[in-house]
Amino acid sequence: MDFVPERDGVVKDEKTGELYIPASRRPDGTWRKPRKVKDGYVPQEEVPIYENRGVQWLKSAPSLPPGLNPADVEAAKKTDSQSLSKSAKKNAKRKEKKKQQHESGRVAGPGESVESISQTLAATKLSKDSKESDPSSDKAAIEKKIRNLKKKLKQVDDLKNKIDTGEIKNPEKEQLAKVARRQELVDEIEDLELDLED
Repeated sequence: MDFVPERDGVVKDEKTGELYIPASRRPDGTWRKPRKVKDGYVPQEEVPIYENRGVQWLKSAPSLPPGLNPADVEAAKKTDSQSLSKSAKKNAKRKEKKKQQHESGRVAGPGESVESISQTLAATKLSKDSKESDPSSDKAAIEKKIRNLKKKLKQVDDLKNKIDTGEIKNPEKEQLAKVARRQELVDEIEDLELDLED
């Protein structure tokens, strides 16, 4: 007995045993003739898509290196989420802090810029991270941060002198905000120097 796969729209004639597609109505109202379906015919929609050897090889290639147990990979993923790298932890804390600020509705006040808030948060994160991790690499990071802050402080002082002497007659809003942040920079440098001494 021949196995004939059942397809949508294909009917078997009881008398002759032939397969055919019955007559159907077109959208304009005319009729299509019934069509015979030859043995072995596969409609275009059912023809499998051709894949060359390279594609077949890529699909059959394992995603893991040979000899690696998939259970070990799952266990490693779980421990990785617990023991993140320093930068990943910092990013996670930053996201958490943003989320908390958004929920609490803290926004920059009239004297505060959004940048100053983010820099203050970054400074507190740096001091927290420095206490948690390796002291030798932290000292270098703190010293670098202090140098950068001192450069910014020097730029602020230069800008303030130019405004005071009248060299800059109409300072821009950003320049005034930069001068207003002078005390924050001084405080941050002092905090970092205290952390460096510890």
